[in-house]
Amino acid sequence: MSKPLTDQEKRKQISVRGLAGVENVADLKTNFNRHLHFTLVKDRNVATKRDYYFALAHTVRDHLVGRWIRTQQHYYEKDPKRVYYLSLEFYMGRTLQNTMVNLALENACDEATYQRLHTFLGFFLISYSVSSQLGLDMEELQDMEEDAGLGNGGLGRLAACFLDSMATLGLAAYGYGIRYEFGIFNQKVVNGWQVEEADDWLRYGNPWEKARPEYMRPVHFYGRVEHNPDGVKWVDTQVILALPYDTPVPGYRNNIVNTMRLWSAKAPCEFHLKDFNVGGYIQAVLDKNLAENISRVLYPNDNFFEGKELRLKQEYFVVAATLQDIIRRFKASKFDSSGALSFMLTHWTVAIQLNDTHPALAIPELMRILIDDEKLTWDTAWDITVRTCAYTNHTVLPEALERWPVDLFQNLLPRHLEIIYEVNRRHLERISALYPGDHDRLRRMSLVEEGGQKKINMAHLCIVGSHAVNGVAQIHSDIIKDTVFKDFYDVDPQKFQNKTNGITPRRWLVMCNPGLAEVIAERIGEDYIRDLSQLKSLLKFVDDDAFIRDIANVKQENKLKFAVHLEEQFKVKINPNSMFDVQVKRIHEYKRQLLNCLHIITLYNRIKKEPNKAWTPRTIMIGGKAAPGYHTAKMIIKLITAIGEVVNNDSVVGDRLKVIFLENYRVTLAEKVIPAADLSEQISTAGTEASGTGNMKFMLNGALTIGTMDGANVEMAEEAGEENLFIFGMRVKDVEALDKKGYDALEYYNRIPELKQAVDQISGGFFSPGEPDQFKDISLSHTVTVFADYEDYIQCQEKVSALYKNTKEWTKMVIHNIAGCGKFSSDRTIGQYAREIWGMEPSLEKIAAPDDPR
Repeated sequence: MSKPLTDQEKRKQISVRGLAGVENVADLKTNFNRHLHFTLVKDRNVATKRDYYFALAHTVRDHLVGRWIRTQQHYYEKDPKRVYYLSLEFYMGRTLQNTMVNLALENACDEATYQRLHTFLGFFLISYSVSSQLGLDMEELQDMEEDAGLGNGGLGRLAACFLDSMATLGLAAYGYGIRYEFGIFNQKVVNGWQVEEADDWLRYGNPWEKARPEYMRPVHFYGRVEHNPDGVKWVDTQVILALPYDTPVPGYRNNIVNTMRLWSAKAPCEFHLKDFNVGGYIQAVLDKNLAENISRVLYPNDNFFEGKELRLKQEYFVVAATLQDIIRRFKASKFDSSGALSFMLTHWTVAIQLNDTHPALAIPELMRILIDDEKLTWDTAWDITVRTCAYTNHTVLPEALERWPVDLFQNLLPRHLEIIYEVNRRHLERISALYPGDHDRLRRMSLVEEGGQKKINMAHLCIVGSHAVNGVAQIHSDIIKDTVFKDFYDVDPQKFQNKTNGITPRRWLVMCNPGLAEVIAERIGEDYIRDLSQLKSLLKFVDDDAFIRDIANVKQENKLKFAVHLEEQFKVKINPNSMFDVQVKRIHEYKRQLLNCLHIITLYNRIKKEPNKAWTPRTIMIGGKAAPGYHTAKMIIKLITAIGEVVNNDSVVGDRLKVIFLENYRVTLAEKVIPAADLSEQISTAGTEASGTGNMKFMLNGALTIGTMDGANVEMAEEAGEENLFIFGMRVKDVEALDKKGYDALEYYNRIPELKQAVDQISGGFFSPGEPDQFKDISLSHTVTVFADYEDYIQCQEKVSALYKNTKEWTKMVIHNIAGCGKFSSDRTIGQYAREIWGMEPSLEKIAAPDDPR
């Protein structure tokens, strides 16, 4: 029997059929040698794995740079409208392999690195051989790259997918954020408990970024406001410098390379110089670090607002630096030689998308610049600001909505507080005219929340200061209009839109699952990678035995590969013939990992009760990080690992049920586990998950979904057919009715014997014999209506187990799901943003490569 192809070889197969591999291999070899030569330290003649990685990364980057420069020239020649995507998070993951896929370089890089390469270093003739000398393959080189984990979860990863799509669709787009020195923490599990370790992702350097000190910008904090006859001045401020680092973002096979610009905080050179004269020089230098803390670390909270001064500083820092950059670029391309202000009024071609409320300060900052610096009238400045800004809402959870104390604003950003007060005054005047005497409505709609500590409601600021407000799935957008922001919808219904999230098929199919990408390409050609809606053509193969077999084989290969990975990395042996039942996402009560735990315990109890029954074997994998200060989430991780200890060591159960906690879940681990999953758990309480994007990744990679009618699950069921998903549980209206009636966890506990048994085991110390009371706090958790959906969930899981035994019928359902994925490409999402919010037209036009005549 022939040896199965590696993922690398599968991607090469795609390449051979026209999907990749047009660059000159000889040039790549030469460049690889040159970079390896200069990467090596002068006094040694042996290359390490990291040397090879950096040499390859720089070789690939060389192929980006020419396209990057030409793209910017192309934009300046055509002078299109520009869109700026402002986000405090960009969860990019690794770059090397994704770049090779998008630039069609994998074949050539493979050739260049696998052959014996020679170069002359000093007096030594050194033989570099990736395959022979070190026994390396491309995958090992790729594993040397650190994840750029500059995000917490869905919001940051969505931003990364959007950058890929904006470049692929030829939009003049820029991502702006913060270059955190430490990204999302690395998670270790010690004795079942999460332990956080700093993510020092820059310790070996980052070959993909380019510092641009020539575009450094000052950012002001604190100070006071002077009102003079000639205008308003913000004076006596503390200045921090924003140093930009640019990362190229290549589109898919179109030679367009856009820019992600991340800002790093630097103290100005003249800091505290007066201290030198009184002997405080050393302390002054040490205090410099305090200024630079702004870009030191990503706040590790997902769907939870933390009102710290440093966080507000981060939010203003990115906004202030970015707006200066936007206006500089606008003036460079738009102003006539006299710099006439009329150009700003008539030729303003800028769109700013606010990714959640974190960059909301763009609204008062743009107003400050236009009024104080550019001397426009309030009405003109407000018109430009509202036309420019658009706001994406990502959550309806009250604890996640940003509300900043007025005292903090007054101290840190006094001028912005004045502008927000004036925005609010004019806004409430308008509401008062529309609804005379309705004081309760004025209170609800105010940007300033009174009572106790006065706070600024950032979501209200975003809605009032934007021309478009969107949710990220249809059900979420409807909830926004019907409940959370109903007052605002009643006044300005035309502002509210829906833009269902999407994922990039380049990373989340071609790159992470080349076997499946190839099987699909064999049937319908390769164009689906640019136009995912073409996947619906697969429906004609739903009864094709050869196609069914191919899809099943790809899944089994991915499962075998992931089983090997688990054994190598975590020393865990699993049954690759079992159903891989996976729930990977941030640990949060509303995402209901607890419901999954109750199913595991119920399954365990049933197997113990009837050990001779023909059970469908399952390996249940749960992964995700808990925010460091989120006690309940950390207890849930401890519970999962404690259940695993009992289940995995029970000889009666054997390999019919295993429970694995996937440590340090991140983009790179997602790329391995998602292609291997059979069942995708999307079980949040209806009405709590805005959209989800992990659900789409599993669907595209051939996993079936068990889920509630929440977020994008609703649209996934519409696209694939509800009969092809395992839908259970309360709908949004049911949850609302239950809330109104009053949710009584004990009613379910007393009525359902298996639930009572599972809860008693948790609270009675069955899974924590050393500390019987350890899980008492979470055993009767009722904050997210876990018990109300338990019965339906268990029955639905029984249907899953029954169908899994019929490989052919299971795989046919998988094909229906893959064929229904077309809607969930981020290309479709970005196309809608472009046309319906930014007023831009996407283009599939390819620009000339650097070595092509123009």
